[in-house]
Parts: sequence; structure tokens; C-alpha cells
Amino acid sequence: MQNISNRTKSNKIFLLFSIIVLGFIVFLSVMLFTAINPRDIPSLYTSDTTNAKRGNIISADGFHIATTQKLYKAIVNTNYIDPKKENLFIQLFSIYSNIDPKEIQKLLYKKKGVVVLSYNINSKQAQYLKNLAFELRRYKVFVEIENPKTHIRSLQGLSIIESGEARIYPYGNLLTPVIGYPHKIEDDGYTKIRGVKGVEKRYEDELSSKQDAKQFAPRDVNNYMILNKDSYTKPGIDGLDVKLNIPVTLQIKIERILDKMKEKLDAKHIMAVVMSSKDGRILSLASSNRYLPQNILKSDYPSLNTWAIEYAFEPGSVIKPLTFTLLLEKKLVNPYDLVNGHNGKFKIGRKVITDEHKFDWLSAENVIVYSSNVGMAQLAQRLTGLDFYEGLNRFGLSRKTNIDLSYEKEGSIPTSSQLDDEIYKATASYGYGMKVTLIQLVNAYNAFNNNGREVIPTLVSSLIDKDGKETKIPLDTSHQVIDPATAKRMKKILIKTVQEGTGTKAITPGLEVGGKTGTAHIVEDGEYVFKYNTSFLGFANDDTHRYTIGVVVVQPKNNHFAAQTAVPVFKDIVDLLVDENYLKPDVVQ
Repeated sequence: MQNISNRTKSNKIFLLFSIIVLGFIVFLSVMLFTAINPRDIPSLYTSDTTNAKRGNIISADGFHIATTQKLYKAIVNTNYIDPKKENLFIQLFSIYSNIDPKEIQKLLYKKKGVVVLSYNINSKQAQYLKNLAFELRRYKVFVEIENPKTHIRSLQGLSIIESGEARIYPYGNLLTPVIGYPHKIEDDGYTKIRGVKGVEKRYEDELSSKQDAKQFAPRDVNNYMILNKDSYTKPGIDGLDVKLNIPVTLQIKIERILDKMKEKLDAKHIMAVVMSSKDGRILSLASSNRYLPQNILKSDYPSLNTWAIEYAFEPGSVIKPLTFTLLLEKKLVNPYDLVNGHNGKFKIGRKVITDEHKFDWLSAENVIVYSSNVGMAQLAQRLTGLDFYEGLNRFGLSRKTNIDLSYEKEGSIPTSSQLDDEIYKATASYGYGMKVTLIQLVNAYNAFNNNGREVIPTLVSSLIDKDGKETKIPLDTSHQVIDPATAKRMKKILIKTVQEGTGTKAITPGLEVGGKTGTAHIVEDGEYVFKYNTSFLGFANDDTHRYTIGVVVVQPKNNHFAAQTAVPVFKDIVDLLVDENYLKPDVVQ
């Protein structure tokens, strides 16, 4: 009996030991399984990235013509919304976002799971919605859900995420197409802006953001970042601001002048340039054909180009002063030489050259003053083809001015061998058989008002960083194009042209004003048609300020004479410069 009792006791001890060993083995197995399998352990750290912004385009008088607005998107997971408080969520989100409640409800019911409620939330709205997201959690609008695989409970609320940037143009179509327009690109789910035309394109490297801001730090239970010695911060570097030489107050008024005259003349297009003669600073580069960069329509496509640098045309009589200058430089003409006007009609080879007004005899300088094709065609024969070609090239025709804009056209002039031909030489002398841009003509005429020196037209004055440090864009050193004495003589002739000749409508008492008209037929399908471009190139000066101004009117229907189309625009611009104190007439009381 004693043996049986001992055996029973031993069996119980063995069983108990076995249970303990088995339990220990199970414990070790669970620990081993936990150790070797991946687990969803909440991170004790959190990170945040803030995208740097594209720089602004600022006018000379401090107005932001183009700026960047950050966009945010609002995301919610419908599975986490408490069904009893869904209507509360819809109403509050509608108030904070200005989105119709019915639209929000439609989005929530469209699908279960992650829903984007809006892609176009601005910075101010985003801040309000972030505050709302916190309050929604506090009022338990969202509920926790357990993951059936990991058995981990989580809660997802309203998320406001930076999604991209939009380019804003507060002044609408002001200064288009000069400032250009952008297009959107996707960069790892973030929408960025890149310049396509104008200043936006030319200064893309300077305007583009350089470095996004990043933070990495411990977090609290609410996932808020704790900034301490264990945190890491990399500052963001925005793009540079680009400051123009063009003041908004002047540009707006010149654009209004062009708009009014375009309507009056029923013209296809009018463009104008105002440049500081001394250093090449562009004070205005205006176009009557503009567009809204944020809403470009198909009808706007012809207006997307900066016509002053991209539209090449036959200039007509505004080339005559350049031709006459080359004759003076080579000492092939004296301004007081007499030239036979042939009563307004003269034949060279097979070509008959005519004048709008008939002349018998006139002085060589009056060939310019009264714009005689017949007289200029005869005088040009004294130039060799090579001298003519090199002279036009020296004035900047057929080469870029290097203005700080993209896509500038070079234009074209006849070759030196073509200019050896008497007919080519004759027609080129008064502006046919070549293509030029308005900015090339302004640059060429500037030599007459700048002691024979050429400058490079410049739109941008400086670059500004986020701390307000301004770095001036160095103006390129000017160089001599023609002899100062020749420039002085031509300047007097152009002043006489305004005082007595084809430019009398440009007279402004108390100012030194000179210039030359130009009217040229337009070629369509290889033939000259009864359509015209008219132009006036000149200058307006007071005792301390000198400006070179160019105007081109493209295909005016109501009048095709430059004296009635381009000259009045020039005069209105000069009057505006006086009103805005850029010029101060010396008027004797």
C-alpha cells in the first residue's frame, strides 16, 4: 500500500513537472516567434518635409507681378469616421473649406476608404483645416479600428498634406507676354512650376527653389514633433526673387495707350519699347495682345510670343538713317550734297522706285527728313556690298541683342554679294529685302542718342534672396558702334525730321525729340500685298534723362501711314513720361 501511494505521488510530481516544462517550451516558442517575425512597432520618431517655394517676379516699384501660392489636399479615410458623427464632420469641413456640403457627402459616399476631399486648398485654408483636424479628434469624430492581421488598433483623422504650388498673377494680363507663363510638372507626387516663356523661362534657374526644409525628431503620443537635442533640421531655400527695371505704374498706362490705338486703327497688333539710352535698362516693353497666364485660351496662342523680340519684319524707311550713317562713316556723302529727286520716280535696272511725295532736288540730309526712296536708292550706290553688309551687321541687324529673354530672333539681311547688286542695294537702303525685330531697331537707334555707343537691353535689375539681400545684375559694358561725331550729326538730322519732316506729330515743346517713320508692305505667299507695318523709332531727352523709344503697328486697317499710326503712339508715350516725371521739359514761360 505504501508503494502504491509513493508511485501515485511520483506520477503527480512528474505530471506537474511535465506541465511546467511544456509551458516553458511554449513560452520560449512564442518568444522566439515574436523575435524572428517582423512587427508593426510604432516609431518613436516622426519627420516632416516642407517644400521650398519658387521665387517672385517683382516690378521696379515693388509690386509682385508673379508669385507662388502653395496648394494642399485634404484626405480622410471614411472607415474611421464615426457614423453617428458623419454629418457633423461634413458640416464642419464645409464651413472651413467653403466646399458645398452636398459635394462633400457625394465624395464620401462615392467609395469607402481613403478619399481626397479637395486638391486646391490654399495656405490660409490649410491652417484652418489643420486646426479643425485637431478639434475633430478631440470630439471623437474618428474612431479606432483594429487591424485583423496585426491586432493593432489605429486611428486616422483628417489629413492636410502639401500637394504642390500654383503660380499667381495678381495683375492679370499685365506685362504679358514679357513675363511669360509656366507649366506644371509632377515631382514625386508634388506639383511644381516650370517657366515656358518670357522672364519665367529665362530666369528659371534663379526662380526655382533650391532646397526643401526637413525635420526629423522624437514624437509624443499625439504624433506631435518634440524639438530637442535629438532632432534634426535642414532649412528650406526658396528660389530668388527677380526684380525688373519695369515699373507697374508706367507699364499699365503704356498698355492702355496701345489698347486704345489698336482699337482706333483696327490693327492686328501694336508693340512699344522704352529704353534708357545710357545703360540699356528697359522701362517698358508693351504689347496690345496679352493673355492671362493662369487661363490661356486657344485664341491666345498667337499672343504667347514676345513680339518685340520674336516678330521679324521688313522695316521700311526706318532703315534709311542707318544707311545714311554708313555713307557718313565712309565719307561718301556730305549732308548738304544735292540729290536729284527725279520728280518722284526713278528706274534702277528693271525696278522703278517711287516716292509718296514728288521732289525735284533736295539735300542729302533732307532725303532722311522727307523720306525719299528715290534719293536714298541713289546715295546707297556709293557703298560697296561689303561695306553695306558689315555696317548693317555692326548696327546689330541679323544678330541677337542679347536681351535677357529666351527665343530672341536674329532676323536677316542680304549677303555682301547680294548687296553688290544695284537693285538689292537700292531696296535694302530703304528697308526691304531684310527682316528685323523691334528690339534690334531700338538698339540700333540708341547709338544715335548715346554718342555712337551700343548697349545691351536689360529687363532684370537684381536678384533678391529670402533675407532681402539684393544682388544687382551687372549691366554689360557698352561699345562703340559708330564715330561719336557721326552719331551727333545723325541725331541732328533725326531732330530735324521731327521738327520739319515726316515726324512733326512727335514734337513735344521743351524736349529734345528726334526719330524716323517707316511704312512697309507685307509679303504674303511670296508677293507684296496691300497690307502694311508702320513704325517710328526715335528718342526723347531732357537735360538729364535720355530715352530711346520704338513703336511698331502691325497691319493697321484704318490708316497705313506711319505719321498717322506709329507717331501718335510715340507721342502719347513721351507725354506719359512727362506726366510720370521721367522727363522734365524745359519750357520757357
